[in-house]
Amino acid sequence: MTDHSPARVTYCTTLDSPVGELLLTADDSGALTSLSVPGQKGGRTRLPEWRDAPDLFRAAEEQLAAYFAGELKDFQLEFSTRGSVFREEVWAALDSVPYGQTTTYGAIAAGIGAPRAAVRAVGGAIGANPLLIVRPCHRVIGANGSLTGYAGGLERKQQLLGLEGYLTVG
Repeated sequence: MTDHSPARVTYCTTLDSPVGELLLTADDSGALTSLSVPGQKGGRTRLPEWRDAPDLFRAAEEQLAAYFAGELKDFQLEFSTRGSVFREEVWAALDSVPYGQTTTYGAIAAGIGAPRAAVRAVGGAIGANPLLIVRPCHRVIGANGSLTGYAGGLERKQQLLGLEGYLTVG
């Protein structure tokens, strides 16, 4: 049987930022599907069949510039991610962590009604977050206050938390 459904088109652009070049992708509806940084664990890399469409990302570009300038605390972007029900619950929980504040993996687990034993699975879901910065996984720290894990690298996590006033970066 042949699949006659239309091929999905992925649109992309890159943006310079204080944490390195950002690669943004969107689906054919214009919804943001990923935001990656160079060297990101599990991050996307540009594929030849993707279509450059910088105009499609103007709102994201403006909001990211305002965020990095310290003028934006909450992103108002349409996005479309595809993950398991569990991952989508974890990713949605990240949206509730306020700018300049942190939470723990255990608190995220409790917030979605997962047992304490699910903390590792929560960490895995957070590590697979396809929307770095926009979906603030950098605001999740260890129960002891340590800056544990960040797919974009701990140095970037420190930069982002410093930008938000949570850490003094020197």
